[in-house]
Amino acid sequence: MIDKAKRFSQNPLLRPEDVRPSLDGIVIECLLNPGAFTFQGKTWLLLRVAERPEQADDTVSALVIDPSAKDGLRVLSCQKGDPDLVYEEDPRSFVYQGNTYLTTLSHLRLASSEDGIHFQVMPTPTLIGEGELETFGIEDCRVTQIGGHYYLTYTAVSKWGYGVGMISTEDWQHFTRHGMIFPPNNKDCALFPEKVGERYFALHRPTLGETGLGGNNIWISTSPDLLHWGEHTCLLTTRPGMWDSARVGAGAAPTRTEAGWLELYHGADEQNRYCLGAALLDLDDPTKVIARSQKPLMEPLAEYEINGFFGNVVFTNGVIENGDTLTVYYGASDLVVCGATFSIKEILDTLR
Repeated sequence: MIDKAKRFSQNPLLRPEDVRPSLDGIVIECLLNPGAFTFQGKTWLLLRVAERPEQADDTVSALVIDPSAKDGLRVLSCQKGDPDLVYEEDPRSFVYQGNTYLTTLSHLRLASSEDGIHFQVMPTPTLIGEGELETFGIEDCRVTQIGGHYYLTYTAVSKWGYGVGMISTEDWQHFTRHGMIFPPNNKDCALFPEKVGERYFALHRPTLGETGLGGNNIWISTSPDLLHWGEHTCLLTTRPGMWDSARVGAGAAPTRTEAGWLELYHGADEQNRYCLGAALLDLDDPTKVIARSQKPLMEPLAEYEINGFFGNVVFTNGVIENGDTLTVYYGASDLVVCGATFSIKEILDTLR
């Protein structure tokens, strides 16, 4: 084992009870996988907050997006004996009047910190799903600063599956929605923080189809304008018998180093144990992989990483660079938000 993470002694940094629910009668089920960035001298996280209604014995309820409702959200409650309700004791979803609903709904919420450790969470959601492609919520946002703009790439969930949506902002008060840039089923999209040559680059993860063809691999694509993507190339595949044998997915935006573009990514095995590793990509042609972690750089070892809503998980899509230090904000066991630091030099040494 070569676990290189220096975990914050204050972990977990944020727990569900640290966040105010969006509505009365709503419970914060878990906090997951924040994007991370700096703005106006502070460290910011864009949290994924998963909420659900308090359930009664005789009803099945869901939090749904409703533009006509106050705050854009309302609770749909159905009596268990209702003939229009199809409920098969699966706690994740149900069907009512022919429409599918999830019992949890995710939104994105800002939290700020003066020291990168103690965070103040905004009292209301920053962004919730909009339109038919986001009816089941928005999740797992990566934040990439390119020039004076911040670009948010996130998972948009609906009955059509999950794809990659994009939003941009300059001031974190006004947001421009650019729609879906990668259609279902796709997720784990991280933009490079600058052009390489004349093109933008993005990492993303198409998902294994029902035919069994393909795999849960990281792809790379190019764009002239961040909206229209092509030249799709499979970049990193799963590796049988290794820590990333079942699926891999990009973390945050890659970090430029003298040795190449350094990308922290997550990998899972057949037991759904999620670890973090690194890949080094050519500076001038990121479709070329120079090196890749043979062993994980971070494994679920702490109690809060092993036990939770979904245990044995460390998962990041939020990284902040400061000299040789990468501060990684990560979701642990799909329940709490934590922090750790890595030395870029130490990571590169493992890749050599």
